[in-house]
This record gives sequence, structure tokens and C-alpha cells, in this order.
Amino acid sequence: MFIKKSPDGYIPAIDGIRRKTLAYGANSLMTEFLLEKGKTLPAHSHPQEQTGYLVAGKIILAIGDQKYEVNPGDSWSIPGGTEHGAEIVENSVAVEVFAPLREDYLP
Repeated sequence: MFIKKSPDGYIPAIDGIRRKTLAYGANSLMTEFLLEKGKTLPAHSHPQEQTGYLVAGKIILAIGDQKYEVNPGDSWSIPGGTEHGAEIVENSVAVEVFAPLREDYLP
């Protein structure tokens, strides 16, 4: 699969957070998130492992009982089933890969 960059295809995930599924295969899926300053991603968990990279902006990422100040170029990996959430400090862009595949994120 090859996906060409496009401004289209973003859908609201929750208030202030939009997501777009990029490439995906049989076992993993890559998503781009646009995160609005001042919004919060509530704590949640899912069975997929989640590995991410902050492209732009600044967030405070909570993984379990730990909090991390995340700046462009920082990355993370969250084991499946682990509670996590985020405070969006600046307008931000994050790219995350989910494995196994998140079927609820398929286009």
C-alpha cells in the first residue's frame, strides 16, 4: 500500500482532536492526529500496542501513573491495555502506529 499526502480524510475523534488513517497492513495501522491547544485526550486504554512520534507542537502525555513532557522529535510506546491520555499544550501533530491492526480505524 502507498498513500500520497493529502489534506483530505481527517475525521473528528473527540472535541479538538482529528485523526486520519494513513497506511495499514495485515498487522499494523498508522494514524496522524491533529491536536488542538487546550484540549484533553481523556484517559483510556485499548488492546493494541501504540507507538508514537510528535511531529510538531507540545503535549503532556500520561502513560499509567507517569507523565511526560513531549516535544517535537520525542517518541513513545504504550503497551496494549495500559491506560493513557494527554493534555494538549500547543497545537500539535502526532503520528502513531497501532499493532495489531485497529479495525475501528480502517477507512
